[in-house]
Amino acid sequence: MKPASVDGQPARMNIFVQALDGSSLVGEARQLTQESARDIAGYFFKGNDVVLFQKDFGGDENFHVLAVNVHTGKVTDLTPFEQVRAGIEDDLEDDPNHILIGHNHRNPEVFDVYRVNIHTGEAVRVAENPGNIVGWATDHAGKVRAATTTDGLHTSLLYRDSEAEEFRPLITTDYRTSVSPAFFSFDNQQLYLMSNRGRDKVAFVRIDPAQPDVEELIYSTEEVDLASVAYSSKRKVITVAAYETDKVQLHFFDDNSRALYDKLKAQLPGYEVSLQSHNKDETLFVVAAHNDRTAGSRYLYDASSDSLTKLADINPLIPEAEMAQMQPIHYTSRDGLTIHGYLTLPKGVDPKNLPIIVNPHGGPWARDSWGYNPEVQFLANRGYGVLQINFRSSTGYGRAFWEAGFGQWGLAMQDDITDGVAWLIEQGVADPKRIAIYGASYGGYATLAGITFTPDLYAAAVDYVGVSNLFTFMGTIPPYWKPMLTMMQDMVGDPVKDKDRLTATSPALHVDKITTPLFIAQGAQDPRVNKAESDQVVEALRQRGVEVEYMVKDNEGHGFHNDENKFEFYEAMERFLAQHLAR
Repeated sequence: MKPASVDGQPARMNIFVQALDGSSLVGEARQLTQESARDIAGYFFKGNDVVLFQKDFGGDENFHVLAVNVHTGKVTDLTPFEQVRAGIEDDLEDDPNHILIGHNHRNPEVFDVYRVNIHTGEAVRVAENPGNIVGWATDHAGKVRAATTTDGLHTSLLYRDSEAEEFRPLITTDYRTSVSPAFFSFDNQQLYLMSNRGRDKVAFVRIDPAQPDVEELIYSTEEVDLASVAYSSKRKVITVAAYETDKVQLHFFDDNSRALYDKLKAQLPGYEVSLQSHNKDETLFVVAAHNDRTAGSRYLYDASSDSLTKLADINPLIPEAEMAQMQPIHYTSRDGLTIHGYLTLPKGVDPKNLPIIVNPHGGPWARDSWGYNPEVQFLANRGYGVLQINFRSSTGYGRAFWEAGFGQWGLAMQDDITDGVAWLIEQGVADPKRIAIYGASYGGYATLAGITFTPDLYAAAVDYVGVSNLFTFMGTIPPYWKPMLTMMQDMVGDPVKDKDRLTATSPALHVDKITTPLFIAQGAQDPRVNKAESDQVVEALRQRGVEVEYMVKDNEGHGFHNDENKFEFYEAMERFLAQHLAR
C-alpha cells in the first residue's frame, strides 16, 4: 500500500468543514486549508466563523498558531516569527475576537502571554515571564492569575488577585512534589489543584489563596494518580474525574454527566466513549467511540433527542474484527516492584514460542495505555507478539514508582524491561531466539541499551529518534528546556558529579558491545534528540565494520509525520524484522 496523493503530491491532513442544521449535516464537506508541506498539528473552532490551527516546519516543533475564516478561507498567521514556538494558553470562549497565546519570541528560553486578535493578529502582552515561569493559568474570565516557576530543583505556585497586581508565591515545594493548577473555582476566588503534597498519588484538591497550605480533598484514588478533572461552563459544576489503571476509569461528580455517559454507552456497546467537544449550550457533543481494535468512529450526539449521527469512521479500511486484542499484564521485577504493561498477540495464532517485539515507550516520564495503537496492530498483523512495559519512572503510578527510576537509565529501568522479556519467556509465549526491541525517543535509548548491556537477549533492534549519549543529549536540548535542565540532571544524572555512571550507561560509548542487527531512523530537524545522537552510533559501528541500516529524513523532526516518510519507515522496518526474526 502507498500513501495517498492529490494531483501527484502527497496528501496532507487538512481542515474540512460541513454545515450543520440543528443536529443534521447539510451538503458536502468543504476543504478549508491547503497545507501541502506537513500535516496540521491541531485545530479547534473559535466561535462559528474561525478555526484555529497549529503547524510547524520540517518537524522543528516551532509551532505557529494560525486562524482561518470559515467563510472566506483567509488564513492569518497569528505568530509569524522565525524560530519561535507558540501555543494557545486560553481560547477565551466568551471573547469572540481574542485568544491568549504563549510564545518565546522575546526570549527563546521562556514564554510570555499575549492577548491576540484572531482577525488581525494584533497582540498585547498580558504577562511577561521574568525568566523562571514554566506554566501559566487563567481564571474563568480569561485573566492570567496563576503561574508555576522553577529554579530547577524547586517549584513555586504563584498567584495574584488581578492582572494589575504582581504575582506572589503561594506554595513552594521540591520538584518531586506536584502542585499543579487545574482551574479556578467558578467565582474565581479559589484554586482547584492536582496535588500530591503529603501523599504518594496525585489527588484533586481545593485551596483558598489566603490559606494555601490547607488542602480540601475533593477526590482521590489510592490505586493510581488522578489524571484530569472536567467541569461544565454552562452549569458551573465539576463533572467528571479520569484516572488510568489498566484502562481509563471515570468518577462522576453529578448525575447529569453520569446519565450522559450511560446513554452513550448504551448506544455504543463494546466501545469506550469520550466527549471531544460540544457547543456552548452543551446540547450537541462530538463523541469518539473506540476500543483496542479500532480507532473507531466519531458521532454527533444531540442530548435533547438522545440521538447519534455518525460523522465518520476513522480509517475504515482497517477491519476491527481482524485486529488483535490488547491484554493488560503485570509481573514482579527482580527487586520486588509490580510492573504493569500490555501484551498484544497476533490474532488466530497459538500463543506459544512466538516472535516478540519489545516496545518500550518514550518519555521516559510517560506511560503506555490500553487502546488502539496502530504500530502495535501493524506488528501483530505481521505475526509478532508485542510487549509494552510501564517500567519504573513511568507516570501515573505514584511518586514512589516515578522516583524509583531516578538515576536509573540503563540500570534498574532497563532491568524492568529485561525482566519483562524473561517473564514472557517463562510463560512460554516468547521464542527466546526471536525477540526484537523497538522504541522511539527514550524507547530508542532503551533499545540501544538493550543491545549494548544485554547483547544476547535480542535478535534485532530498531532505534527510532533515540538518545544514545547522555552527555551530548543533555548538551543539545532546546533553549526552552533550559529552565528545567537542573531538574533533568537530578533525575537522569549530572555530567560532572555522575560522570562515571553516565559514561557506563551511554550506549554510544560502548558500541564495541553491539553485535545485534540494528536499524536506526532519525529526523534531521529533531529539536529534542539531536541527529548527532544517531550519527555517532552509526559512525562508530561502521568504523568497526558493522553495517547498520540508517534512514534520515531531512524534513522530519522527533518522529516522522509525513505519510510518504512513515510508509517508507514501516516498510523498511517490516523487511528488517522479517529478515532477522525468521525461523
